[in-house]
Formats: sequence, C-alpha cells, structure tokens
Amino acid sequence: MKNDGTMINAYVPGRGDLSAADQDLVARRARALGPAYRLFYETPVHLVRGEGVWLYDGDGNAYLDTYNNVASVGHCHPAVVAATAKQAAILSSHTRYLHDTVLDYAERLLATFPAELSHVMFTCTGSEANDLAFRIARAHTGGTGFIVTENAYHGVTYAIAGMSPSLGEGVALGEHVRTVRAPDPLRMQGDLGAAFAAEVQAAIDDMLRHGIKPAGLIVDTIFSSDGVFEGPAGFLAPAVAAIRAAGGVFIADEVQPGFGRCGDTMWGFQRHGVVPDMVSLGKPMGNGYPVAGLVMQPRVIAAFGAKARYFNTFGGNAVAAATAMAVLEVIESEALQENARVVGGYFADGLRGLAGRFECLGPLRAAGLFLGQEIVAGGPLKADAATCARIVNGLREARVLISATGPRSNVLKIRPPLVFSKANVDHFLAAFEGVLAKV
Repeated sequence: MKNDGTMINAYVPGRGDLSAADQDLVARRARALGPAYRLFYETPVHLVRGEGVWLYDGDGNAYLDTYNNVASVGHCHPAVVAATAKQAAILSSHTRYLHDTVLDYAERLLATFPAELSHVMFTCTGSEANDLAFRIARAHTGGTGFIVTENAYHGVTYAIAGMSPSLGEGVALGEHVRTVRAPDPLRMQGDLGAAFAAEVQAAIDDMLRHGIKPAGLIVDTIFSSDGVFEGPAGFLAPAVAAIRAAGGVFIADEVQPGFGRCGDTMWGFQRHGVVPDMVSLGKPMGNGYPVAGLVMQPRVIAAFGAKARYFNTFGGNAVAAATAMAVLEVIESEALQENARVVGGYFADGLRGLAGRFECLGPLRAAGLFLGQEIVAGGPLKADAATCARIVNGLREARVLISATGPRSNVLKIRPPLVFSKANVDHFLAAFEGVLAKV
C-alpha cells in the first residue's frame, strides 16, 4: 500500500500508556480540533517547556530533541526571544509602510545567496512560499505542468497539497502534476544524475504528449520525505538543465535543508552547483516564529509583478523581520553551519560504528545535521517499517525524540537543532544502542 506520510509514527487513539490526565487532554483535543490532526508516538508526549536541544514535560523530565528543525538555533534561544519581544514592544506593521527592519533583513539574507538571486518576497509559512512560487512560475512560463518526486512534501495550500504526494492517497494530485522517482542510489542504476534527469525528461515528454506546457520542477534539495538523499554532490544539475530546456523553471525547496543544516553549504542547492530560479524558505527561518519567504531571480517575477500585486498582512512584518534577523545572526555568530558539518560528521561516524553490530541498520545517508538511517531486514533493499516504528517509540520511551520518513516508512529522520553537540550525539547513540539491543 502506498505510504500515507501523515500516518508515519502517528498515535492511534485507544493505544499507548497515557496517564488519565493525558487521556483527558487527547479527548479535549479531538473535541476542539477535530479529526484531521495527528499526534506523534504510540504514547504522545505532553511538553510544557523547551531550552536548547531539550524539551520538558510537566514532571520536569528532559527529552533530547533529535528531530526538530523548526527551532533551528535551539528552543527559546535567548537572543531570538529578546529580538522578538523588543520589536513587538515597538512596532508590528506590514510591508505597505516603509520601515528599515524588513530591508535590513532582506539585504542580509540575500547576501547569503548567489548574486543572481536578488529579490525576496516574505510569507508566513513554507506552504505559502511554495504557493507563491507556483503562481510566479505559471505567470513566467505560461505553463501549468509541475514535476515533483513520488513522496515529496511541499505544503498544505490547495495547489501545493496537490504537489505533495506524501500527504497520502486521500489528497489528490493536481491534474497537471507528474511524479518522478526519488534519486535513490540503491534503486536507480548507473549514474544517479543521468538517471534522475531521465525521470524528469520522461515526465516532461508525458506532459507534452497531453498538451501540457511544463512550468517547473520543484524538489526539496535533501529529498527528506523521500528518505533523505544527499548525494553525490552535483547530481541535480542534469535534471535542472532538462526542465529549463523545456521552458520551465527550477524551484529549490530549502525549508528543511537550508540555513546551514547540510554543513558544507548554507543552502542545499549549492551542493549541486546550480542556481535555482526560485528558492523557498520556511520553518527554521524564525526559530518557531511564523516567517518564511521566496528568493528569486528578478527575471522570473517580471510577468507576475506587472499584472498582480502581492500582499501578505503578516509576511515581512517588523516583528517577523527582527526575529529572522536574530536567527541569521545566531547562525553566523555561533558558527552553526560549521557545527553542523563537524557534529554531523561525528554523528554519521557513530551510526556507522553501530551498523557493524546491528544488522537492521542499513544504508546511512548524511549531510551535516541531516541524516537518514535505513532500517532493513536481511538486505539493503528490504525495508523494515515495523522495526523502524519500534525503534522510534523505543527512543521516545528513553526520552529521545525522533521520527521516520520515506515511502516505505523505514528511514529514521535525524534532524536536530543546529546547536547539537558531540555530547548530545553520545547521549543519542547510547540510547539508540540500548533500543537496538531490545528490538
């Protein structure tokens, strides 16, 4: 059965070891929020506080957060909290008035990109950023066809949910959306770049046969929902060339791999030696404050800008800009990109060491502090979702938070805050080893 990404590691009502108080909370949640929401873990975690890489429940128990890229510079980072509070006490206004803060941040952010990417438009969420990219791509190219990977996630607006197959079969793909296999080196033969480009070209050819003009290729540049595929560096370039030759644009979704997480580069697309037409940003940008954006080459916005005005009440407001500026300053002042490179390498080495002792640990894919560990049964191509689920929930019982991803639900998605240390890695590895010994 096709994987429903909303159900990986999801709580099933009536199961788990919930206290009476938390059972009441789950019931209240169902009454107030309705049936479409999901909770993590067989026994959900009731959190009340966060600090750095740690989250705390009401009894003061500390949980190591090895999953949360939203709080990219650590939960409740004091410099970010102070910047948010300071600006909120002065002015919270939108981009229809002149104010310095949004321009200061825009210029600082754009300086981290190649010179060709010199415009930025602000939104509140990555979903909105990708929805805006969708609209701009259609206006720029005159096309309507979009290509995504088979288990991609790009957001929850109507158009973008239709380009997010990981939401499951209950969410229909857009009529002009085509899917391609993820760049999985285990399942694609020969040169990975050529193989992935061939998938994209086949999707383009199918569109053209059906009278659909291609508008764009959008990929999360770490392919996180597809199972985390980080390399080899440069393999994306032929696929980008293919979509551009067909008149479409390349949109790099950097919501998850961006802001230094991959270690060697600030942005995931830089690992492939390509300059996207547009780059979408989201979750880590505000360390939990809802701020996101779309960075682009000026030529792609010309047609859209000539015909349509764009306005977002909260996108780019002064508080959002001040918060995002503080996040960027922390990444730079605390050398968190370099930390991701060094600690991520240490993390990968530790996982490889355990793989020699536990047969269920299959291929590991890693770039900085973004790691995907396959859980297998008897061989690298034999996914073991059941054992993966037991590991995730076993770690939760050991107060280490992690989740799973991929179309076969068998990849541990390891994506901690960028302030993760080698000591934190050791803590994780000790807990992981203990869980592996039991499963």
